[in-house]
Amino acid sequence: MSLVNPYSQSLPQQTSSVSSTGTVSKNTVQSNATATSTGNPFLDSIRLPSVPETPEPKDQMLKQEDFFALLSQQLSMQDPFKPVDNDQMIAQMASFSTVDGIANLNAEILNLNSVMSSSQALQASGLVGRKVLIPSDTGAITPESSEIKGVVSTPEKIDTITIRIEDESGQLIKTFDIDGSAGGNVDVAWDGLDKNGEPVAEGSYSIKASGKVDGQSQDLPVSTYAHVTSVSLGTAATGAILNLRGIGGIKLSDVLAVSET
Repeated sequence: MSLVNPYSQSLPQQTSSVSSTGTVSKNTVQSNATATSTGNPFLDSIRLPSVPETPEPKDQMLKQEDFFALLSQQLSMQDPFKPVDNDQMIAQMASFSTVDGIANLNAEILNLNSVMSSSQALQASGLVGRKVLIPSDTGAITPESSEIKGVVSTPEKIDTITIRIEDESGQLIKTFDIDGSAGGNVDVAWDGLDKNGEPVAEGSYSIKASGKVDGQSQDLPVSTYAHVTSVSLGTAATGAILNLRGIGGIKLSDVLAVSET
């Protein structure tokens, strides 16, 4: 009597290359992994899967359905002689509703901040091409603008205010005096010429001001005008950003005044 393997007759004829060490080649393993069903349940069950199964990530956040499932489980497992107090159950439901409402409110606030930022940037776009007064004593000399204008703030009336023009390295370019007898905010303008009357090179220059207050020499705060070239949206925290020629960006909320030219 000869023993015959009942599965050998149903096996498809496949050729495989086997090395001297008895290992099956990579091509054979791939062909076996991607082979179609053989019709034999036993062989199909032990065949290598063609695509590995990856479990989907689970959401760890509790939702309203999870809360009611836990509440139902709590009610079903309660002691019939000591049932859950109605006030406790209402308090739990109110707490969950409060948390859910806060989450929805946060989402609405974020959406509102985005809308307000876009609206603010749209309004600020009207400043493109205008000059704005910024709290900085630094201005820019460019081919489009050969002078720097600003405002000197004085605590009281000062007969003479001394103006010093310095370059980026702090070198003195020019000095001149202006009248500060009116007090308050005094306009100052520099024509972009050095002490010899020659035009200075392009770049950033600072306007320094000083005067006698109560008989003592004191440095005075200076603000300068800058040309707005474009507007950036910014973020909800910063708001719209004004891009100034030769200066950089500044928040719209930091602008002190707007000039016609």
